[in-house]
Amino acid sequence: MTSPVSSDAPIAFIDLQAQRARLGDAINTAIVKVLDHGRFIMGPEVAELEKRLAEMGGTAHCVSCSSGTDSLLLVLMAWGVGPGDAVFVPAMTFASTAEVVALTGATPVFCDVFDDTFNMDPASLEDAITVAKDRGLNLAAVIPVDLFGQPADYRAIQKIADAHGMKVMADSAQSFGGALGGKPIGTFGDATSVSFFPAKPLGCYGDGGAVLTDDADLAAKMRSLRVHGQGTNKYDNVVVGLNARLDTIQAAVLLAKLTIFEDEIEERQVVAARYNGALAGVCTPPAMIDGGISAWAQYTIRVANRDAVAAALKEKGVPTAVYYPVALSDQPAYAHYPRAGNGTPVSAALAHDVLSLPFHPYLDEATQDRIIAAVTEAAGS
Repeated sequence: MTSPVSSDAPIAFIDLQAQRARLGDAINTAIVKVLDHGRFIMGPEVAELEKRLAEMGGTAHCVSCSSGTDSLLLVLMAWGVGPGDAVFVPAMTFASTAEVVALTGATPVFCDVFDDTFNMDPASLEDAITVAKDRGLNLAAVIPVDLFGQPADYRAIQKIADAHGMKVMADSAQSFGGALGGKPIGTFGDATSVSFFPAKPLGCYGDGGAVLTDDADLAAKMRSLRVHGQGTNKYDNVVVGLNARLDTIQAAVLLAKLTIFEDEIEERQVVAARYNGALAGVCTPPAMIDGGISAWAQYTIRVANRDAVAAALKEKGVPTAVYYPVALSDQPAYAHYPRAGNGTPVSAALAHDVLSLPFHPYLDEATQDRIIAAVTEAAGS
């Protein structure tokens, strides 16, 4: 961790500058190496990164790509998901989870979430399956989201998916580096989608993503799809694909960051534990799934009078964010899609009282204390 800062110093919501300072010249050196060899597209750093990520995720294959969104889309395209198919997604998530389903022509079907972990509720998934069947949709896939870095309940969700012959794709955009039941993120479902957006626990300096899987056929299809459906050479187009490759420079940045990633995940556990202990009774801290280790992409509390609390914290120099102010199932672009029979009331309620606090591995105890004191005062007023 960094040394304590003065009590009136600005607080960073996510401190990428502190991370860069820790890495020293490592990132600059990595980028200059790419500039020198000139292989900006699919250079050697891309293959090295894929190898390292597969090892960390405990899978046989890793296919990198241009963003977390494209990682989701590539999997659905490779599976042949399309019109008439139902793909089940949580209502409490970023737009991309449902967006990619709609882009394939399939139907996103919204499930509600738990009010403590914020992740997909298997009971709501069962209810949503009934709705999809009643509409005559083919049950194709489930996309659980590891919201804020915490693993979804894959044990229960996989059992339901298996019973209905559905694929499972883990949307682990925020959770790479976490684990469930002693197994690393990457080993759940048929495929795992990862994002390297700069704010993620493992982030590059732009957009980036990857898919982890043990399915060799799926990996081969995605490698083709990410290069315009390429066959034996760049002018042999065997399927309609995308331009979805990860830039070599971003791979180089990620390789440099991997040298400290495990340490950063450990530091995130320390900060989260301190927040949990200090804020219990002040607000509702996030709950942990049994056997889960969160990557803590965000630290998100529930608090009454959320907007007033956020305003009070801003006055004290404590930045906050709201993920998400509207449940995805209630957004104009998605409100017409089906949802579980009893709706998504928990997701709608969470949209009114979730608040994310400053959180990163370089948050020193003095700054933590300042944030905790500010939340305690604001939530109690």
